[in-house]
Amino acid sequence: MFTKFLSKTSWLMLATIAYAIVVAPAARAGTVASGFNANTFPANDDGASGLVTLPFTANYFGTNYTGLYVSNNGYITFNFPQGTFTPSGLGSGYSGQPIIAPFFADVDTRGAGSGLTSWGNGTYAGRTAFGATWPGVGYYGAHTDKLNTFQLIMVDRSDVAAGDFDFYFNYDQIHWETGDASGGSNGLGGTSAAAGYNAGQPGNPAGTYAQLAGSLTNGALLDGGPDSLVAGTNDGVPGQFLFQVRNGTITPPVTSVPEPSSLAMLMMGLLGLLGLESLHRRRHEFRG
Repeated sequence: MFTKFLSKTSWLMLATIAYAIVVAPAARAGTVASGFNANTFPANDDGASGLVTLPFTANYFGTNYTGLYVSNNGYITFNFPQGTFTPSGLGSGYSGQPIIAPFFADVDTRGAGSGLTSWGNGTYAGRTAFGATWPGVGYYGAHTDKLNTFQLIMVDRSDVAAGDFDFYFNYDQIHWETGDASGGSNGLGGTSAAAGYNAGQPGNPAGTYAQLAGSLTNGALLDGGPDSLVAGTNDGVPGQFLFQVRNGTITPPVTSVPEPSSLAMLMMGLLGLLGLESLHRRRHEFRG
């Protein structure tokens, strides 16, 4: 009975949907949001901003912050400006101040054709937000043969509780991973970039840090790499990682992206339905 209600157009739509589910992530729109650029660094290497006032209070692992510092090298810090360029692990061995790093590496915006690091306030997901963007930036020393575009957005969630916020890592393209001074050659190899966060607490207690898979691994985070940032996700949007900070602690959401096995089952089911329709049509023609 089900097939009686499915016209050729309906089957074409189903096939198109199935194709889009499997293929669309490779042709997705960019996740980096426009705006958040009221302030722009002049072209520089290893610079860091002065204190930037947040449009809300952020409770980050038990400390309430009303401001932060933007580093040209792909991260923000909370206690003081920082220009460290060779990435360190953000996991249990980290030694430093509180940090959130969408792409900790040696960004250098002095080369002709590099974008400039910017930041500012705005709205995101319908809520008050702060964002910092590294748009088409080059790498040390002043190279622009490869460019990266990525972003950090912090979103006020005081609607849940005072001090609560979300932060997003957004990626549009990652073509280089290392600066020359970090052992890289042509933007590759050496000590590769790291992405994640750390509370900067003594001893790094469990639950106060996380590092994205592929960090510090040559080739892993690049477009087409095994842990590609533009293809990866933990919230169902390719190129985006969401972290929810509630009562000062972080719990990444469960991914909503279908696993490859689920996609295969979906395709098999749709192909099976198409086969049933074809069989039904042939029987009808034979009986006629």
